[in-house]
Amino acid sequence: MRIAIVDDLKTERALLKERLSQQLALRGVEADILGFESGEAFLAAEKERRFSAAFLDIYMEGLSGMDAAKELRKTDTDCLLIFTTTSTDHALEGFQVRALHYLVKPFSEEELSGLLTEMLAKLPRPEPVLTVKVSGSDVRLRYRDIISAEHFAHRINIRTTAGKTLATRQSFKAFTEPLKKDPRFFVCGRGVIVNLEHAADFRDTAFCMTDGSRVYVNQELLKPARQAFMEFLLQGERMR
Repeated sequence: MRIAIVDDLKTERALLKERLSQQLALRGVEADILGFESGEAFLAAEKERRFSAAFLDIYMEGLSGMDAAKELRKTDTDCLLIFTTTSTDHALEGFQVRALHYLVKPFSEEELSGLLTEMLAKLPRPEPVLTVKVSGSDVRLRYRDIISAEHFAHRINIRTTAGKTLATRQSFKAFTEPLKKDPRFFVCGRGVIVNLEHAADFRDTAFCMTDGSRVYVNQELLKPARQAFMEFLLQGERMR
């Protein structure tokens, strides 16, 4: 998720960025929050890569926040627009550019929290990321890039869609704790977890993965494994 803060006052940009970062962290949501001192600078950056949402101060030197929003809407109809202002005098114009909300300064933490809840409900859910330490460095792995993982000799070997196997030292419980909250992952037994998103089939006692590997399931978990796989496939059909 990319969020723009457009305000000609540096202190206002910094304060809003801090408040947004804190609120998003409470929700476990990661976002790139970029500040711009003018509408012109924001529009130039938006041409390079689109933003999910933009907080626009209406009263700025040069291009106003409202004018920047009108210009943006010529090419981007999806970006969520939030005006930060000391007045609601431009409410009609805000309606014309399909603004999501007005935040009248000074606004409370409760108002900001309510707005973020509304924003996140309208945006596609960002792909969760798992951070693991590999050879002393932090590596960020999107859940979708994990095929399977196995705990062996005090290490967890993670097979990825990039065709690599990454090794990290941590307990299997700590590694799988966040993954088990995602319906894509199934624990196949002691020390083995698989991403059903990359399972092509289930035969005999193993998941047949799209990279050609096989992930075996403990005997007592065969029935739950088949059921989880079928439910995942059915859910995918419903989403199409």
